[in-house]
Amino acid sequence: MKPTLSLKIGQQLTMTPQLQQAIRLLQLSTLDLQQEIQTALDSNPLLDVEEEHPQEPRDSERNNDTGEQASTDFSSQDSTNNNSDASDMNEVSDQMSETIPDDLGVDSSWDDIYQHASTPGSASSSSDDDGYYENQNATTDSLESHLLWQLNLTPMTERDQAIAMAIIDAVDNEGYLSMLWDDLVSGLEQDLSTEEDPLDTDEAEAVLHRLQQFDPVGVCSRDLRDCLLAQLRQLPKETPSLKEAIQVVDHYLVLLGSKDYATLMRRCRIKEPVLKDVIKLIQTLNPKPGSQIAPSVPEYVIPDVLVKKDPVTHRWLVELNPEIAPKLKINSDYAALVKRADNSSDNTYLRDNLQEARWFIKSLVSRNETLLKVTTKIVEHQLGFLEHGEEAMKPLVLHDIAEAVEMHESTISRVTTQKFMHTPRGIFELKYFFSSHVSTTSGGECSSTAIRAIIKKLILAENTKKPLSDSKIADLLVDQGIKVARRTIAKYREAMNIPPSNERKELV
Repeated sequence: MKPTLSLKIGQQLTMTPQLQQAIRLLQLSTLDLQQEIQTALDSNPLLDVEEEHPQEPRDSERNNDTGEQASTDFSSQDSTNNNSDASDMNEVSDQMSETIPDDLGVDSSWDDIYQHASTPGSASSSSDDDGYYENQNATTDSLESHLLWQLNLTPMTERDQAIAMAIIDAVDNEGYLSMLWDDLVSGLEQDLSTEEDPLDTDEAEAVLHRLQQFDPVGVCSRDLRDCLLAQLRQLPKETPSLKEAIQVVDHYLVLLGSKDYATLMRRCRIKEPVLKDVIKLIQTLNPKPGSQIAPSVPEYVIPDVLVKKDPVTHRWLVELNPEIAPKLKINSDYAALVKRADNSSDNTYLRDNLQEARWFIKSLVSRNETLLKVTTKIVEHQLGFLEHGEEAMKPLVLHDIAEAVEMHESTISRVTTQKFMHTPRGIFELKYFFSSHVSTTSGGECSSTAIRAIIKKLILAENTKKPLSDSKIADLLVDQGIKVARRTIAKYREAMNIPPSNERKELV
């Protein structure tokens, strides 16, 4: 069989650079999009930010019938402002003259005298106030540096200080030892033991107990029991139910965690009112003491779409967030330099950047139009959620929206990933509005999100002394016309981080 040449006609979709750019911009989150726009502005001189200026009245509007009166009002307003400014300046001058001492030293400086004489509303005072309110709860101190600072102020021998530094080095952000205590002691024995003075476990534990008294109390603990005991032993001895709380934490913490109150009362030989006080006291303790020194950094979400209800027409309005990205335009000065007949390197560079700028702006417009079109269809489908809450959520899949907007499911998936919608009920990712369905006994469909909301509502209304089991919840849902298996109830409950019925049991 010899090779031959043949012609074949066919159609094939080619991913042009412009199409690739549009798809890439479509799947970017808001923060990534802002970074991409800034990169394009820095690299392309033909791209510029369109600045919005307040509209000034035209000359024809100024020279109307009321022009003379407006001019009069403007002048009188200026005179009033000038008089008020003059009085304010006189008042400030009087205040400054009162604060100036009669005898000034030769080496006196302006800041020494006028450091508290800043005028109200000045830029410096406002910036200081903003910095105070913005940073009053902020901390840049790590847990390790916070403990080392206290260690430097604590009198210790050189050997105990070496043990303490090794323990602090093994503490995680929550305040617990990140390695087994026996392994830590074995390493210290190899490094610090000598023939004359070997290191034993009691010596290391003495340093550990001393570190557990550092701020925050309970840090450097081996487990939850150590942490809670250290905090309880710091409380005043006259604290009600303190002795019983120490007994429960020291010996029966597992029973308390499993909420086996009957066994707990029997073994501790206490009555139910005392156990209530013990539980209340233990709940005031901090199981993660290190978290208050090194708190987690909050993650901020910028919504891409704003949804609100018109108070007049009572219709839901969908609009893009104007703050997510600046408006771009072509720089007219550079664009005017482009000459079609000129083939110089400068002109070629400008022409190429002009084409890239046009593609980039077109891709941004296409992204915004697609995002607005998809979110509008989602809002139309989930009006029940906006009006009544999660229990009115309808089943929705990507295929439904793809058919409504005549796009491919992959495009809908890109649009709804890492995009957020601001509604009167909160900020939600667009993926939140998509869920599978469960058939009802009447032949209809119920969203899995609505079922989760119903389960959560039932658990919140349950008797905490006899919480609802998964089987009981399934029976209650059948009464509402929703047939769900017990294992499905357990899966939904675990997805909402709701513990099982035996762990939800409480003393009333």
